[in-house]
Amino acid sequence: MPELIRAERDAVAYLRSPMAIRERCQQVLELAYADRLRHFAYHPEKLPEVAAYVAEVTRDAYPNLDVPFHSRWRHFDVGGLDRVAQLDEQLGACSLAERARCHFDLVMTSVLLDAGAGAHWRYHEARSGQTYSRSEGLAVASFNTFSTGLFSSRGDYPWQADARGLQSVTEAALAEAFQVTAANPLVGLAGRAAMLRAIGTVVEGAPQYFGTDGARLGHLFDYLSAQTSEEAMPARQILLAVLESLGPIWPGRLSVGGVNLGDVWRHSQLSGPGMTAGLVPFHKLSQWLTYSLIEPILAAGITVTGVDELTGLAEYRNGGLLLDLELVTPKHDAVLTHTYPPEAEIIVEWRALTVALLDRLAVQVRDHLGVSAEVYPLAKILEGGTWRAGRRIAREKRPDGSPPLRLASDGTVF
Repeated sequence: MPELIRAERDAVAYLRSPMAIRERCQQVLELAYADRLRHFAYHPEKLPEVAAYVAEVTRDAYPNLDVPFHSRWRHFDVGGLDRVAQLDEQLGACSLAERARCHFDLVMTSVLLDAGAGAHWRYHEARSGQTYSRSEGLAVASFNTFSTGLFSSRGDYPWQADARGLQSVTEAALAEAFQVTAANPLVGLAGRAAMLRAIGTVVEGAPQYFGTDGARLGHLFDYLSAQTSEEAMPARQILLAVLESLGPIWPGRLSVGGVNLGDVWRHSQLSGPGMTAGLVPFHKLSQWLTYSLIEPILAAGITVTGVDELTGLAEYRNGGLLLDLELVTPKHDAVLTHTYPPEAEIIVEWRALTVALLDRLAVQVRDHLGVSAEVYPLAKILEGGTWRAGRRIAREKRPDGSPPLRLASDGTVF
């Protein structure tokens, strides 16, 4: 029995590591090099063309190459409004730690609500008079929802996401906050509301991460700070804390030893030892959240190291870029004509190729831009970058800017 428990623990630890994401996705790419994948073909001769396109998009958006990290914070100032500065004014003269907690509360709820909105949903912001869609719309909607206190149980302090506040979020309340109607549908609305309630339950039941007195998401900052030595925090430590603390929120996922694995899926052609055999981890939302937590940690005076240990994000903009520019192409018609859930092997294959090829694209994009990996890590490649390029090419090829693959989302993956 101790050997079994140890094997389970080791399997979970491995599948939660950025190293595992890269190793398993590299296995899929090696199968693609050998033309052994069932659903996609890889065309390495196209890599320079895709890299040149990404570099062009980057220079258009950031002529001086002053590119920030890819994170949720980029979306909060859409439309030229510095919403975070306005929030900070409301917070007043609070401590650096409390400001960091509020920023954690904000960005964690926003990221976890950031799965694809669908092509038809729109959000109209009264104060700016602007209407937004997709990621920017979700960012503005979640920011305003947070600011009005939907996630807080304290009427005198709306700027937090605490256990009781999150547990009380109903589908109807979230629909009203996000302006969802029959004519303005949001993909995965019920799943998003259920996930917020699940987060509240997790926050309440995990005092080691979220505190006992007024348990809230923002107390994860205190947990991480307590783990930090010499004012430096490895990025992988942030990711591990996210995966460990929020693991139970993911619905209907694979598990090992009773531990919910989250964004981990099977591919029949992959190997691996023991309980990890055939499993491919991505942790897309968790890594997106990790990238987004780096900024409030830095603002609190803590250095974050090893950011490039994190991987590219296996989502539909990065993956769509590869398909739309034909770096990878479908091997049969069903790839582009059917709608697939996250567990479909086609989707697992596509997402794995995305992660592995983002690392290879990064090398050539840096060459085009004349920058080094030290000053231009993967987090900047994504922002500058592959995500932006994936959006641009999608709009050029399809009027609604939708991804080339049809994805069935419950609001918790894409």
